Amino acid sequence: MDLQIRKAIPEDAEILIKIYNDAFYEDCVRYGVCPAYGRSVEEMKKSIIEISKYIAYHDLTPIGVISVKDEGDGVYYIGCLCVIPEFQCKGIGHQLIEFMKTQYNDWKKIELITPIDKEKNVNFYTKKCGFKIDNEEMDSSVKVYHFSMQRKS
Repeated sequence: MDLQIRKAIPEDAEILIKIYNDAFYEDCVRYGVCPAYGRSVEEMKKSIIEISKYIAYHDLTPIGVISVKDEGDGVYYIGCLCVIPEFQCKGIGHQLIEFMKTQYNDWKKIELITPIDKEKNVNFYTKKCGFKIDNEEMDSSVKVYHFSMQRKS
């Protein structure tokens, strides 16, 4: 699928809120809580300033986001990777991860977390993207896997 990807700016807060709310609605219902769901415009603007976010567009429609935090020494943390439901399972998430890897071409390790019981996410990260499961823990009331990908020398 043809995507245009650009870095978010604080003025994009409402666009990001819509994408996050559409993408994470089911998680909010399922778990009763979801850190990415229901943010205020001010919270999102602050988040955009603190953590780099990239918006994916298809035919001028915003359909996905990847947020990336530089942890230093070539380690990057994907805080959020989301695609609105009607565009899921079309390769967009994979394209966003590949974009991230080219955008941050000094990466040595990429880390992220996802709920253990979200098999679709676990399979996506391990089978399609090449992440490995490092460990599991409780994050609030949700059991999550920690994933990482090491760059091959």
